[in-house]
Amino acid sequence: MNERMVILGAAESGVGAALLAKQHGYDVFVSDAGSIKEVYKKELRGNGIEFEEGQHTEELILNASEVMKSPGIPEKNELVKKIRKKGIKVISEIELAYRFKGESKIVAITGSNGKTTTTSMIYHICKEAGLDCALVGNIGYSFAKQVAENPKPLYIAEISSFQLDDIHEFRPDIAVLVNITEDHLDRYEYNFQKYINSKFRIVENQTPADYFIYCQDDEVTMANIRNFNIHSNPLPITMKNSEILKGAFIRKDEMTVKTESENFSMSVYDFTLRGKHNQYNTMAAGVAASTLGIRKEKIRDAVKNFESLEHRMEYVATVRGVDFINDSKATNVNSLWYALESMEKPTILILGGVDKGNDYNQIMDLVKEKVKAIVCMGIDNTKIHEAFGKEMQLIVNTASAKEAVHAAFHFADKGDAVLLSPACASFDLFKNYEDRGNQFKEAVKEL
Repeated sequence: MNERMVILGAAESGVGAALLAKQHGYDVFVSDAGSIKEVYKKELRGNGIEFEEGQHTEELILNASEVMKSPGIPEKNELVKKIRKKGIKVISEIELAYRFKGESKIVAITGSNGKTTTTSMIYHICKEAGLDCALVGNIGYSFAKQVAENPKPLYIAEISSFQLDDIHEFRPDIAVLVNITEDHLDRYEYNFQKYINSKFRIVENQTPADYFIYCQDDEVTMANIRNFNIHSNPLPITMKNSEILKGAFIRKDEMTVKTESENFSMSVYDFTLRGKHNQYNTMAAGVAASTLGIRKEKIRDAVKNFESLEHRMEYVATVRGVDFINDSKATNVNSLWYALESMEKPTILILGGVDKGNDYNQIMDLVKEKVKAIVCMGIDNTKIHEAFGKEMQLIVNTASAKEAVHAAFHFADKGDAVLLSPACASFDLFKNYEDRGNQFKEAVKEL
């Protein structure tokens, strides 16, 4: 009898996992408590995969050999508790993809801020160097689906803490941990240590043949790194220590990368991405690419022509001397800190949404130094008013992207910048951060 694989959640990762499991002979059943998009239903039907939507039928789920849980489903979910109680093995989509990836290599990137930029840059360098690779994971395309439909010798995978929570054997050849800051604490019982442990799972199966790239300047990473039994080769990145033997450092505006394959330097003024946070991202990408054996000339050229991502410090337009910047992907306070740190003009800040336990004291000094006015964009802005009400004379509420853009433009003078960097989730007013960013850009264009 075939092993029964139950997939909980029928979005990108769930459907990808279903296709891969079916391909390898599992008896597959997909269950989604919500509605399933028509495009996904068509794929499931076309591959003869049974599914249900709008409910979870327990007798069809609790007889599974294994359950692949969508990263969006929390542990506190009652059905997940029952699955755990029955002793059914729970895996994540990246675990399933790893199981069937064959001899292919994996570069896996995780962290609280900058992982999407770093992942995209590593992929860009690899493509520019002519490597046959795929961009997968949290960044948009299902890792499992890629393995099922178009396997590659190299996968560049952005990995979230939720995906790492249910790994067993998953082992990247190169693991990158960009940083760790307080995020998603609602999923970790507001226990920061549990979130930290989750991030460090990226190295738990690595061997002495593998590599671990991490930020030596990140306090949380360095306070915890010795608590884990790490067997892979350390490749730190830093701006504070130019004595490192392997990894990368920046000194006097010059990045130096040192690995077994390459030693090279380049000026930070040649980076297309601005801001200190992007210098860390570029160091991580440079070290990963060099460790893959990519020649220094290719890495330099790719770093010079890499374009910034949509919704991540994305320049939108200049209207009557006022710059508009879309950083809608900034869904926590630390992302906002990095955004403000890179701003060089007086800034009108658009902030707010669904708060994830934000501590705004972390950015108070930067707000005092750089921000002229705060435009709140959310249903409940109480916490923002309480945090900044004493410091900021100009702080107003708006309830849509259009209102927020008009209010910000009203406060701005020629030579100022308007920054959308909400530090919050988007689900009170928008479908997701992409929708929020797109509505912001549309409103700017209408000015």
